[in-house]
Amino acid sequence: MSESSTGAAAAEAVAQAADAAGNWRRAGVAGAAIGVIAAGAAAGVAIERLTVGRGMRKKARLALDASGPYGSLRGMPGTAYADDGTELSYEVEEAEADSEQGPRRRRLFGRRDPAPVTVVFSHGYCLSQDSWHFQRAALRGVVRAVYWDQRSHARSARGVDQLEHGVPVSIDQLGRDLKAVIDAAAPEGPLVLVGHSMGGMTTMALADQFPELIRERVVGVALVGTSSGQLGQVNFGLPVAGMNAVRRVLPGVLRALGSQAELVEKGRRATADLFAGVIKRYSFSRRDVDPAIARFAERMIEATPIDVVAEFYPAFAEHDKAAALKHFAELPVLVLAGDKDLITPSEHSEAIADLLPDAELVLVPDAGHLVMLEHPEVVTDRLADLLGRVGAAPAADREGRVGG
Repeated sequence: MSESSTGAAAAEAVAQAADAAGNWRRAGVAGAAIGVIAAGAAAGVAIERLTVGRGMRKKARLALDASGPYGSLRGMPGTAYADDGTELSYEVEEAEADSEQGPRRRRLFGRRDPAPVTVVFSHGYCLSQDSWHFQRAALRGVVRAVYWDQRSHARSARGVDQLEHGVPVSIDQLGRDLKAVIDAAAPEGPLVLVGHSMGGMTTMALADQFPELIRERVVGVALVGTSSGQLGQVNFGLPVAGMNAVRRVLPGVLRALGSQAELVEKGRRATADLFAGVIKRYSFSRRDVDPAIARFAERMIEATPIDVVAEFYPAFAEHDKAAALKHFAELPVLVLAGDKDLITPSEHSEAIADLLPDAELVLVPDAGHLVMLEHPEVVTDRLADLLGRVGAAPAADREGRVGG
């Protein structure tokens, strides 16, 4: 192909990407903010379209969906009930005495068995309990663990207060939801709380409202890629002018999207290629991330209805739980983030660590927001270190660990 024809093809592909973004507007939805956020990924999608046809891309997605093992792990299911009656789905992985767990137990914890703690994992916005796939694979059978889906996400039911009464979602509500899950799935014994992004905020809200639970039962905390507040100042890697435009119009855009959910879901399918690029840009840092993992993240986010996306977004601007961190001050705490996270930048983790000077702060190089999927071995090993510090295993008796 000649240079001129290549340039023409590239221009046409970019135009197609722009047209895809414009589908939101033609659907009668204000799409300006979405277009701004998508712009950084549009060029990459356009280049891909030069060499890979739509049919082939669809086949590739189907093949990745069929072959990828990610999100396939299941535990004993249970249901907790939030204070508004919302059904919250959780799964429990019990610790096993089976000798088959010996090699993994030794890799994670050395020669001694873990202490009887329950590790409760809370996932982030537009994700599900399956986002902990690698950590679950490493820890299953070794420690008792609870994985749950936040209200209106994955296997949990839509929030009753939101669906029936129009009550806005709040991070405080999510904290109460976590308390309901703990009461149902781990009503006694020591706890280690692990939260990613919105799940970390949920953990802070739990501490804010139930400090006695933290004082009496929690023996360790891991806050992964999260923030204690001031999320309204995050620029998502955009120029100042572009971000200011997004901040002005995004709340209205999301309200419009949520009010026309059926129409917008059709638009999401029509612009799947463009938004796959957006998801990848904001989830990962590495260009060579496993395509099956990228597709796994895409599937989780795609599965979150647009009205749920719109419903939760305002809660983040109001989130301020810096004061709640004091309840973790006497505990072993891991604060971990990707150094190239565009959603909850690593500076937010550094701010948390400043308020918890005894916490272990880990900034993972070349890692984005979904650090537990992008660098699973780092996250798994650091969680094993945390469990060591809470008495699940002696930190000095560790040998050659690997992530799951």
